[in-house]
Amino acid sequence: MSPRHALPDDALPDHVNEERERAETLRHRLGLSRRRLFAATTGLAAAAAIPLAQPAAAGTRRVLVPPGKRGIILYTVRDAITRDPASTTSPTGFRRVLEALSAIGYRQVEFAGYRQHANAEGGASLDSVEGARLLRGWLDAYGLRAQGNHGFIPGSWPLTTADLDRFKLALEIANILGLEHMGTGSDPTGSAYKADWDVAADKWNALGAIARDAGIKLYTHNHDAAYAFLLDSGPPDEQGRPTRSSGIRKLEYFFGISDPRLVHFEMDIYWAHVAQYKHRTYTAPDGSARTDVFDPLRTVRAQEKRFPLFHAKDGASNPAVPNGYDMVPFGTGDIDYRRFFSRLRHPGYHNPMYEQDNAPGADPAQSLQLAELSYRNMAALRG
Repeated sequence: MSPRHALPDDALPDHVNEERERAETLRHRLGLSRRRLFAATTGLAAAAAIPLAQPAAAGTRRVLVPPGKRGIILYTVRDAITRDPASTTSPTGFRRVLEALSAIGYRQVEFAGYRQHANAEGGASLDSVEGARLLRGWLDAYGLRAQGNHGFIPGSWPLTTADLDRFKLALEIANILGLEHMGTGSDPTGSAYKADWDVAADKWNALGAIARDAGIKLYTHNHDAAYAFLLDSGPPDEQGRPTRSSGIRKLEYFFGISDPRLVHFEMDIYWAHVAQYKHRTYTAPDGSARTDVFDPLRTVRAQEKRFPLFHAKDGASNPAVPNGYDMVPFGTGDIDYRRFFSRLRHPGYHNPMYEQDNAPGADPAQSLQLAELSYRNMAALRG
């Protein structure tokens, strides 16, 4: 069926027309064109408006994100988790949000802390052994597996006794939840200087050893600044710090000085593409300007087993904004996830977590609606 021969609305079943109307409402809310929304959406509304895929062709292409690997970081739906249950009929609190995500089809989640609204079942904070047992019961009940948490990583170095005790409690909670990984939403350090990354490696190696003894892989999450160029050479500034770069990127230097058995990574694929857009030039030791375009896929393929987790966050290209992209629901942007996932050497190893920082909105149901749209698009990826 060609687009010009699509069935008229009055020839379509009622439920298909309802899906089309929902898709059109969502399109207006997100500010997307029909082309962008329908090309990325795999629901009934899209099927009614665009040609159906040929079954034979679809059958020859492998699913890029298997059902059991489709995950979401709960930061995406933080508004639902922290909203007062008395204020809305939409799901609120951990229990009801986990139930809703399971109904959508997600089978993995990543926590972003353990706080919810005080009126939700279990109370405001589940950051305790008792709270973790409650969460684990809900995860099991809804067929979900928790893969990680953006939680406590000590800022001090050397470690204080208080920080070490808190870190060990975080590991105990992680074990109750069944986490294979525990980490942070921050880069190892925000510094541009080699000496600070050396210190960060000492700290992360030490913490990674403690985590390994607890049966957990420690990971750090990246933003675009982590893939800017390291200042490690050239004439010193007034404080004796280097002002130029040998051309190595900060996090790639950290790969080499952190222990691959102890320190792991979660690439945020959106922020890695922002780095590709922003961090292209550096001043070499001789003062000359050099260009080097970052390739996120090449970085991952060089040491895939150090990337057990991904943030699958999409972006629509927009050169008018500093980052070069606007965050959009997964599958509605310009980041080539089909290429990225299809070229991994160990596709069954990684755990991609859909994330969208700006999913919450005035509509209390919006972040869960976008989670559903993004799930469908993730499930539709073939390669």
